[in-house]
Amino acid sequence: MEIHVYDTYVKAADGHTMHFDVITGEKDHDKAITYGKEWLQSVGEGEAEMTTNECQFCHSQGAPEPVEQAIKEKGYFIQKMEGCP
Repeated sequence: MEIHVYDTYVKAADGHTMHFDVITGEKDHDKAITYGKEWLQSVGEGEAEMTTNECQFCHSQGAPEPVEQAIKEKGYFIQKMEGCP
């Protein structure tokens, strides 16, 4: 499965920056933003601003098995990098 990685930097409610990748099975920027907002809501950061300014397409690659499985189940995978709960 080919996956598409969207590099994302979002300001948390307390002002620190959360860096994460939204990984999808489709190269669709709008869906990546929707998935990122869904994840932010699930971690209590639903008010964080997430637009094309905060979320940018990075690259496409083959999917490791755990990422592929998550995409099949939820449509996306979040790779937490820095400052994420």
